[in-house]
Amino acid sequence: MLNEVKVIICGKEYKIKTGESPNYVYALARALEARINDITNSGGGFSPYTASIMVALSLLDDVNQANQRLDNIRNQSKEYVDEAGRLRIERDAAQKEIEVLKSKIVQLENVVKLKQLKDSIQ
Repeated sequence: MLNEVKVIICGKEYKIKTGESPNYVYALARALEARINDITNSGGGFSPYTASIMVALSLLDDVNQANQRLDNIRNQSKEYVDEAGRLRIERDAAQKEIEVLKSKIVQLENVVKLKQLKDSIQ
């Protein structure tokens, strides 16, 4: 269900239809207005419109960088999963080899026991 939320940013009212909670939207509006006000009050003579464009560019930059970090994390996670799969295969092969070697040890021990038994009989 969509909520219709009215927010005021830089003295202008905006009606927003969103699936988010009104409190969340109000918090976003306050944060946006604060960033715009920081720029307009910085002494550079920026209009709220210009400040809004600067904030929008800054936020897009933040989103792009976050997406790049997320892509890096995804790639790194995939590499870890692939490596874990390779290591699991190596471990399984090593365990099979261990079992084969244990079997050979048992066979050799039996041969030695047989030889010792033959020697003791003779």
